[in-house]
Amino acid sequence: MKLIISSSELLKGVMAVSKAIPAKSPLQILENFLFDLQGNVLTITASDSELTLRTKIEVESTAEEGKIAVPAKHMMDLLKELPDQPLTINTTSDSAFVCSWASGESTLPYFPAEDYPEITGTDETAATLTFPAQSLVEGIASTIYATADDEIRPAMNGIFFDIDVNSTTLVASDAHKLICYTTADVNASEKASFILHKKPAAILKAIIGKDIETVDVTFDSKNAVFTFGQTVVICRLLVGKYPKYRDVIPQNNSNVLHIDRVQLLNTVRRVSVCSNKASNHIKLDLMSGRLIISAQDLGFSIAAHETLPCQYDGEPLAIGFKSPYLIEILSNMSCGELVMKFLDSKRAALILPGENEEESEKICGILMPIMIS
Repeated sequence: MKLIISSSELLKGVMAVSKAIPAKSPLQILENFLFDLQGNVLTITASDSELTLRTKIEVESTAEEGKIAVPAKHMMDLLKELPDQPLTINTTSDSAFVCSWASGESTLPYFPAEDYPEITGTDETAATLTFPAQSLVEGIASTIYATADDEIRPAMNGIFFDIDVNSTTLVASDAHKLICYTTADVNASEKASFILHKKPAAILKAIIGKDIETVDVTFDSKNAVFTFGQTVVICRLLVGKYPKYRDVIPQNNSNVLHIDRVQLLNTVRRVSVCSNKASNHIKLDLMSGRLIISAQDLGFSIAAHETLPCQYDGEPLAIGFKSPYLIEILSNMSCGELVMKFLDSKRAALILPGENEEESEKICGILMPIMIS
């Protein structure tokens, strides 16, 4: 292999896929980037066997095509220290290559490409759909924080993509809270679904740039492939049956609170400072025209309460929540006005953006209450 490439372009390429390099792997070959030079295009691959990232960059010139595995950390560390300039990469033996620039060079080891595991994508049963890029990013950002860390039910550790003929809904839940994000911009000819683990979901959210317009998604029963720009993300899907989430979304919560989201969020944060650090319980007392939020820790003789103006239509109600869960939901919504719907103090609250908000049809949250004394 011999090529000349811009050092800054190569750095961009390796950094784009570096998130898939494992910190430590039983397969040491996976601690390397796979460089595949064909014509004037260099394909860079990184994988941890569950997640694979691949990108393509153009080189300035190619003297000899080839395919080698190069040490990821050494390559990134070197490129980070080089100012932008032409960089020549040339294999000089069966196990070493030289990176040379205007004033110097570095010799690094490489490994045979044949040692790198074969990366499989999807099979002939795969379905395909196209997401507007920012809808996918927004959907992941709106739900990923609600995923679980559950060894017994691994399906809960990811985002459930529920694809229908009229819309697609992304769902995440840790059994305490459930978040749904629905977009009418993505649909399919027939119903389908898959569960994407939170790790590749987080990486997708991070690497899909604002200049990307669409993301093509191909998936079968084992893998999903996300393609955008010059980048391909291949990930192993979570196996398992996702719970029937629609069955737990309250339909008849008749006690309705309208309130400013930021005001409520800031108040919950202040009051929860005085909650018991083991339970994090806060109490909401709802009545016509006002909401009282309170917390206490009897062990340390501390307490706090604050009253907020609001629009509340319903019976007087006292309900308790774990403050971190409520703060998470409120923090991850962007609406101005918030609607919370309650049935009673023992059943889940439904949390929605206000009816006039841009995201009113997209996002809903469900939060389980806790017993209060």
